[in-house]
Amino acid sequence: MSEEAFDSEENQEKRKKKRATSPSSIQARELERLMRRPDREIDLSAPLKPPLPPPPDIVNNVQGSSAGASSGEFHIYKVSRRREYERMKLLEEEIKHEINEREFNIARETMIKKDEEKTAKNRAQRQKLQN
Repeated sequence: MSEEAFDSEENQEKRKKKRATSPSSIQARELERLMRRPDREIDLSAPLKPPLPPPPDIVNNVQGSSAGASSGEFHIYKVSRRREYERMKLLEEEIKHEINEREFNIARETMIKKDEEKTAKNRAQRQKLQN
C-alpha cells in the first residue's frame, strides 16, 4: 500500500462523523489502524511522568507565622507556606525513592549471589557425578 493511499484513509477517518463510542469500538478502531501498517515499529515504552521543576535549595523570604501579621500579608504568608510544604514534600519523596531504590538493589544483589551459589553447588555435583 502506498503512502498516498494510507494518507487518504487517514483523511477519510477524520472526515467521518464522530459518534459516541464504546470502549470495544475504540479498541477495534485502534487495532485496525495499527494493522494497516504491520511493518511500522510501535513504541511501547512506559509513559514518562510529567517533569516537575526541581525544588529550590535556598528559599528567600521565608517568614514565620507571626511575621507579616496584618490581614493583607496573610495571603502572601499562606502562599509561601504552601510553596515551602510542597518543596519539603518533593524532597521527602526524592529521599524515599532513593532509599527504596537502594534497598531494592541490595535485595537484588543478595538474591543473585544466592542463585549463583546454588548453581555453582549444583554444577559441582553434576561434574562429580559425570566423573
